[in-house]
Amino acid sequence: MRNFILALILSFLPWSVLPAQAPRIFPADKLPPDARLEPLRDLNGYFPMQAPASRHAWTQRSTRLRRQILVSQGLWPMPQKSELNATIHGKQDMDGYSIEKVYFESMPGFFVSGSLYRPLNAKGKRPAILCPHGHWSQGRFYDAPADTLKEQLANGAEVFSEGGRNPIQARCVHLARLGCIVFNYDMVGYADSQQISYDVAHRFASQRPEMNHRDQWGFFSPQAETHLQNVMGLQTWNSIRSLDFLLTLPDVDPKRLAVTGASGGGTQTFILSAIDPRIQVSMPAVMVSTAMQGGCTCENASLLRIGAGNVDFAALFAPKPLGLTAANDWTVEMETKGYPELKNLFQMLGKPEHLHLEAHIHFPHNYNHVCRKAMYRWFNQHLHLGFQNVPEERDYRYQNAEQLTVWNKQHPQPAGGAELERQVVQHWEQNSQQQIDSLLNHRRASLTRYREVVGGGIDIVIGKQLSPQAHIHWEEILHAEKSNHDVRGGILKNSASGSANPVLFLTPENWNQTFVLWLSENGKSGLYGKDGNPSPDVQKLLNAGCCVVGVDLLFQGEYLSGDAILEKTRRVASNSREAAAYSFGYNSSLFARRVHDVLTVTSYLSFPDSDGLDVRLIALDQTGPIAIAARAQAKGAISRLAVHTGNFRFADVNDIHSPQFLPGGARYHDLPGMLAVAAPLPTWINGEKHIPAVVKQCYQLEKSLDQFVLYHPFNTKDLIDWVLNQP
Repeated sequence: MRNFILALILSFLPWSVLPAQAPRIFPADKLPPDARLEPLRDLNGYFPMQAPASRHAWTQRSTRLRRQILVSQGLWPMPQKSELNATIHGKQDMDGYSIEKVYFESMPGFFVSGSLYRPLNAKGKRPAILCPHGHWSQGRFYDAPADTLKEQLANGAEVFSEGGRNPIQARCVHLARLGCIVFNYDMVGYADSQQISYDVAHRFASQRPEMNHRDQWGFFSPQAETHLQNVMGLQTWNSIRSLDFLLTLPDVDPKRLAVTGASGGGTQTFILSAIDPRIQVSMPAVMVSTAMQGGCTCENASLLRIGAGNVDFAALFAPKPLGLTAANDWTVEMETKGYPELKNLFQMLGKPEHLHLEAHIHFPHNYNHVCRKAMYRWFNQHLHLGFQNVPEERDYRYQNAEQLTVWNKQHPQPAGGAELERQVVQHWEQNSQQQIDSLLNHRRASLTRYREVVGGGIDIVIGKQLSPQAHIHWEEILHAEKSNHDVRGGILKNSASGSANPVLFLTPENWNQTFVLWLSENGKSGLYGKDGNPSPDVQKLLNAGCCVVGVDLLFQGEYLSGDAILEKTRRVASNSREAAAYSFGYNSSLFARRVHDVLTVTSYLSFPDSDGLDVRLIALDQTGPIAIAARAQAKGAISRLAVHTGNFRFADVNDIHSPQFLPGGARYHDLPGMLAVAAPLPTWINGEKHIPAVVKQCYQLEKSLDQFVLYHPFNTKDLIDWVLNQP
């Protein structure tokens, strides 16, 4: 970078003539060498754990990963908890344990249902275990097909012809016989949880126009995605509330709480363990691996696995006791891929004995008798159940749907369907906005706290900040001298993201060490008029001594052929289902990647040891929101921002493949929230009727409302004067 600055000031390459048009970096038949042009990542990719180099590095990464999970689940900040209004009824005393029927409201009008198992004749406070069930047909009502059970009895996967019919019930029964209180709760759309159907929650395939409205929407819609409301987040919230329910029971020991589940229940196990500090022992079965990350819509959320995977999430439980199982499925290589990195982490944190892998790769995907035995030993050891030798499972009486259902005449099944679904997401949205609004609506409001919560959410939504200089490399390809300015073009590469953006620098002879980065929906061509010369506004900046910078953001300019403008974003090739999380749970959206490009250029222009350099940003078309988002993440590196917003809001984007679609974009006060976290930096906007309330509040907190200029009608001369800081 220093060499480039010196070259701008002191010397030039041999003079050459450019044609009277916006200069190209590459021939028309050649694309930039940008790794992001490769096919999108999907859930079947390779997700190795990023092993930390030190405890400090792990503290930093784990803090951000935990926030990434919470943001992706719509739980940052954590919603206000409503009354559970729990009902327990229908107790049956069985052989060494009892079963009770439970339902409660995880949010008003939406019920969690399940079976509560307790040891008979137990005294004192008992350990409590959550059992999310996974994708067994009908969950806790599952009944293994006769041929499946016969095969499992033959190969040793199960032992009892009666008890082997349902591995979920089997573990609940035996844990209760071992002295634990166990709550086996329904996944959304399974067993008694029918308010939102199985087909919507787990088999969603196509967008539903009737559920895609600005003020009334359902799950998987663009509106739900921009507000970070997803079925996975709802199930995670149900898991948190299930833990709350257990803690209302007088015989539960709050210091001995555990969770275990397999398959989709394994996903819920490691997610809950990562974000809820009340869990003390965890055992996710056949789900933690570097391979397939979870195929169901209930296991995927936009933003969740960008730069991370299930092994990373399981690692967040360290150094508390973590047990894992592997089988002949996507976990088959866990012993050599993923588990060694986890071992190193637990070793570094001083608790190597708190990690265990039970690998039985001759069995298919399961939570069978063999793996359950390992779980009982693990829980006996770390929940202090007190057995020198853990008793073996013995047979029990299988319970069918009629025996286990929580609904009857005295306890009627609650209404569900589309209206209930809308009610759930609206309550979620209102609750979330109340939490976020409260950051500014009290007498001790502070911009610091607002930035911590709203800025912390935006940070995950965008996915990147400024890049270290070591990651950024400039490769000059063309150079020419004009009558009053110098033109240099090349590619700006970011080794961390694989980006390689075509960039132009227009530098006057009397450069004043001010950069003006000008964004345009036409990329760097936006710096030029039809005559091939810099536009009058760009020329005014050059005359004032500014170096004007143009960039082709991803799928702008030289990323496309001719004068094309991208109308639809890409999607993963391996999955035709219209759930945004399959694409944007593993890849940043195009909008976010364009923000990353702006941050890469900004990082290059504002290297840490620069003396007197100043970066200013202009975006007067549909790139205005991109510029605002970049400024929010630039940590003060962009001194002045001038944008036209067109009153754009992410909540109005009605297509998950629109270039303006941003998962989570509306969640944190939408576009105004991104403007607000940049207070008190000077900002000029056009296209708004009024200064947004949250922006006004944040600038007033800093006593700097005069630094935020709402200008109407649009006047380019005044804008350029403001960018140049000329009254």
